Amino acid sequence: MTTYSPTGTQVHLRRGDVTAQISQVGASLRSLAIGTVDLVPPYPADAPTPACSGVVLTPWPNRVRDGRWNDGDTVRQLAITEPAKNNASHGLLRFSAYEIDQTDAAATLTATIVPQTGYPYLVETSVTYLLTDAGIEVIHVLVNRSAESAPVALGTHPFVTIGGVDPHDLVLRVPAETAFDTDERMLPIGTRPADAALREGVRLGDVTLDTGFTDLSRDADGRVRHSLTAPDGRRVTLWQGEGFDYVQVYTTTGYPGQELAVAIEPMTAPADAFNSGLGIRHLAPGESWTLHWGIELG
Repeated sequence: MTTYSPTGTQVHLRRGDVTAQISQVGASLRSLAIGTVDLVPPYPADAPTPACSGVVLTPWPNRVRDGRWNDGDTVRQLAITEPAKNNASHGLLRFSAYEIDQTDAAATLTATIVPQTGYPYLVETSVTYLLTDAGIEVIHVLVNRSAESAPVALGTHPFVTIGGVDPHDLVLRVPAETAFDTDERMLPIGTRPADAALREGVRLGDVTLDTGFTDLSRDADGRVRHSLTAPDGRRVTLWQGEGFDYVQVYTTTGYPGQELAVAIEPMTAPADAFNSGLGIRHLAPGESWTLHWGIELG
């Protein structure tokens, strides 16, 4: 079933007790629930996407300083999409309306990055949202259709919660060894050891974060697992697969209908990666790149 809203056509998915909504604009994960328990905090149907909630970020996530980057020997200038900080922010598809192909329990959304000012490459993208018994798996595919190698990175911006629990009392765990220090424009200026308490778990109400992390600990299956745990022991896990070597964690008191919300953002590259080169993948003509992440309740 589909409906229409300011964020485009809304795709409704269901598998047993698991339901999700996907927005056409930005291919964003708008909601996810198991029964009556929200795992992604919903927001009003007549509202635009708040705080980039659930949006796919490519060919770069986060920010590019002054929108300027060196592409080999060529200096490129991207449009400034964060005027307050004079940055190019969150890629080129944030406000794009994707094409949709869906079944009851899965949807694939596709959009093409076309050559444009500051990024002269043609890259086909798709994202598949697949409901599972425990939540959702998300599969991204990037394909370079340019005549030469194309630099790409990808991130996504999901907010997570456990519905019915005071978010201040949720315990956040992020298995990272290294954090990025940033300047007043939220651009990296160095690294430092990540707070060890985050690896053990900290009460969400006791931290304020807008921080990138790397050197992430992977489990035996190759996945990094971040989590929110309720006082009653229920846990929502956001996992990120191979290629997602970075994560941004962002807390806000401005999310609609939420006293406190947290985004856990899997990324293949950190902020300003087009300048640092960290995490940038150079796809050869015709080459594809597939990435996986997901959310589960346990």
